[in-house]
Amino acid sequence: MTAAFDALKLQLLWSRLIAVVEEQAQTLIRTAFSTTVREAGDLSAGVFDTEGRMLAQAVTGTPGHVNAMAASVGVFLKRYPLASLEDGDVLLTNDPWEGTGHLNDFTVVTPVFRCGRAVALFAATSHVADVGGLGFGPDARQVFEEGLLVPVMHLFRRGEANETLLRMIRANVRDPKAAEGDLYSLAGCNRTGANRLLETLDEFGLDDLGAVGRMIIENSANAMRAEIAKLPRGVFENAMRIDSYDAPVDLVCQVTIGADAIDVSFDGTSPTSAHGVNVPLTYTQAYASFGVRCVIGNDVPNNAGSLGAVRVSAPEGSILNAPRPCAVSARHTVGQMLPDVVLGALAKAVPDRAPAEGASCLYLPVLLGGPGIGGGESFVINPFYTGGTGARPHKDGLSCTAFPSGVKNTPVEINEATAPVIMWRKEYRPDSGGAGEYRGGLGQVMEFEHAEGRAMAVSKMFERTKFPARGSQGGGDGALGAARLDDGTVLRGMGRDIIPAGRRLIVETPGGGGKGAPAARPRDKLEEDIRAGFVSEEGARRDYAFLCDKTPN
Repeated sequence: MTAAFDALKLQLLWSRLIAVVEEQAQTLIRTAFSTTVREAGDLSAGVFDTEGRMLAQAVTGTPGHVNAMAASVGVFLKRYPLASLEDGDVLLTNDPWEGTGHLNDFTVVTPVFRCGRAVALFAATSHVADVGGLGFGPDARQVFEEGLLVPVMHLFRRGEANETLLRMIRANVRDPKAAEGDLYSLAGCNRTGANRLLETLDEFGLDDLGAVGRMIIENSANAMRAEIAKLPRGVFENAMRIDSYDAPVDLVCQVTIGADAIDVSFDGTSPTSAHGVNVPLTYTQAYASFGVRCVIGNDVPNNAGSLGAVRVSAPEGSILNAPRPCAVSARHTVGQMLPDVVLGALAKAVPDRAPAEGASCLYLPVLLGGPGIGGGESFVINPFYTGGTGARPHKDGLSCTAFPSGVKNTPVEINEATAPVIMWRKEYRPDSGGAGEYRGGLGQVMEFEHAEGRAMAVSKMFERTKFPARGSQGGGDGALGAARLDDGTVLRGMGRDIIPAGRRLIVETPGGGGKGAPAARPRDKLEEDIRAGFVSEEGARRDYAFLCDKTPN
């Protein structure tokens, strides 16, 4: 067999592995009960070697899930060594410090056996809408209040469901059918991946993934090191201030570019919060490393080889390395800011690659109703909404787009079909993108009301209501986010509030920062923005000194 043929065969096998894990992810989407997975794609899926190293991840999924899951499979194997597992076994956990950072995310790991021998593992993570406790939100003081924590244990043993565990989960959540259904969905998608992998091994005449896995990891590691070697060496710093729960938080970052690795540290970052916005280190590592990968080695496969070249640390006791039993339910409000913090530091090393800051954090209003709130039907929904991204190098920012999470906005029809909620408005928010030669992406405006005119509760986890996404290279800041009632009552960005009967909740998501001086924006681009309603005539005069004698046709 020639070396050229070896390389061709490896490429074919790599393409097949990507197809396998993408089918795994799509199976999860098609069978999930929670709309957060089925409609928004808040999940991850991947295949691992027998040492727990991620070989390939699905294209579908979020960096917070994927990169945290990449580390968590090793934790599973420490608790249950591969030699102790049997065909038909399935493990799971939602432990924030051993999974992906909060209780709503369940990670399920399934070993794959061939001829009586373990040859690989599949893992998948998805966001389960409710896990009990206070519900998804930032109000808890300790993780014990946030819901049911399941340590690493068997979901299935030799193909038989752990009915004791399932009974406990059903007894502790608001929507037991959805929670149980999501766990079966996770196990089912892993089984799909396992079946396709076994077919692939037969087709390629392989006994296992051992030798191929080592080649994939080594090639990815070498490619990542080669990309790092092209960069200027040194230490590059950046800081960002964000709202947090009741006091601002400073995220301070140092990026050290070495000969063959990049170290990201967060010395000087604020200490832990008394509320549920703290971040376990695994989630910090996931999003900080993603920030690096956005502009360095972004064509290199994301697996154990390439991830090993980016090392992330944060001081224990800081908000980015929160120890047990800190409350962590809304860890995304801080963690999803980290790519922008890291990119701001890297912009000092590679200024032509990094975008301006964006809205970053998802807007996730958890709407609840029923007895004890406003009466009527009991319900809880967790729709996903997005703001604008920062202006990119030589391009405008993307409007209403989830960066860095990559999830989708939840459709209006889905919200109204799954809960007694009416959405009266969902539209672009004019003038919310920061002005610049390249404009920041726009946020959006949504208006909610209980369909029966009853009171309902909203648990808010909204960032950038006080500190906007900053523009770069002379560009303007993005618009702040906001929440209020239709009578003008202003609501805080974090925490639970009641929407009184007959009142509507209005939510405005933040815009992204602009890039470059506004005066440098081409006139035809600005006229196009005005025609589209992205920039108002007043905004054009104010932010761009544009004289709108006549609105363009």
